[in-house]
Amino acid sequence: MIKKILCFGLVGVFTISCLSANDSTGYVATGGVAYIKNPNISIQKENLFISKKLIRVEYEFKNLTPHNIHENILFPMPKVGNSRESDFANTEAFINSFKVKVNQTPIDVSVHVRAFLPALNKKGEIDWKKDSIDVTQELKKCGLSDQELMNPWTQKISDEILNQRIFRCQQPKVQKLIKPYHPDDFIYWEAQVIYNWQQGFKANSVTHVEHQYRPLVGGSVYLDDEVAKDHCIDQSFKNALNKMSNQNPPYMGLGYILKTGANWAKPIGNFNMVIERDKNELISLCWQGNIQKINATQFKISEKNFKPTEDVDIIFVPILK
Repeated sequence: MIKKILCFGLVGVFTISCLSANDSTGYVATGGVAYIKNPNISIQKENLFISKKLIRVEYEFKNLTPHNIHENILFPMPKVGNSRESDFANTEAFINSFKVKVNQTPIDVSVHVRAFLPALNKKGEIDWKKDSIDVTQELKKCGLSDQELMNPWTQKISDEILNQRIFRCQQPKVQKLIKPYHPDDFIYWEAQVIYNWQQGFKANSVTHVEHQYRPLVGGSVYLDDEVAKDHCIDQSFKNALNKMSNQNPPYMGLGYILKTGANWAKPIGNFNMVIERDKNELISLCWQGNIQKINATQFKISEKNFKPTEDVDIIFVPILK
């Protein structure tokens, strides 16, 4: 029997467009979730459906060995901050929407939470370009519960109360990271929700895994040239913008991390991605392969022996007169 830990990834940063991710292998260390390569299991087929209301992923996993493999499956959500510029994302609904089926049978999952504080530079100032630092164990030693650490997602507890508790936490790691703050300052921190379940993969057999959830969708009131360039808008998209009274309209953004799909034993045998937009809406994304329009609201991408090297970042722009 072979034992590892797999990670079905929804990792990313809660920014203008919120990221979700392809499945990967990994392990939970003190510092959070890390990724490793799994040499024993391949993805024969992946069907991915992306819309602003639903993400659904269907996998066919093949155990390439003559041994049964039992795994601890991990599915990390994005890091979400306790402060947002707007309330566009219903994060609690996002948590409750996560469902898993294995071989068509719904299964129960466990929920864990990790907490993070922003990293500092050499001058002791907050460095927003660096990855935030995992302080889960330190805050738990100071008495904060999982429910309190999940507050950036649920927002059921006063930020002021949690602010005071974090500031009073005497763990050296926490004290070092909150040095830029004064006692009355608002302390910015993040929480990451991680689901997990036990999964068996029979020897030389295919296991069907499906999960779905309501995505976090970001956005902005202004589509600028940099965002347009980053999402590879084409001439037809520009022509449609030129016909609108506001040529820098508001937009919504949704990202999906595909690169972790390369962490399996082989390239993905058959990869299919369908992206759905609303009627009277423009979409744009960067993609090196062919994108097929299959109806008025859906586009399809199909690849054989696919080893993803880039992620998907999509913008949705309503057509306004």
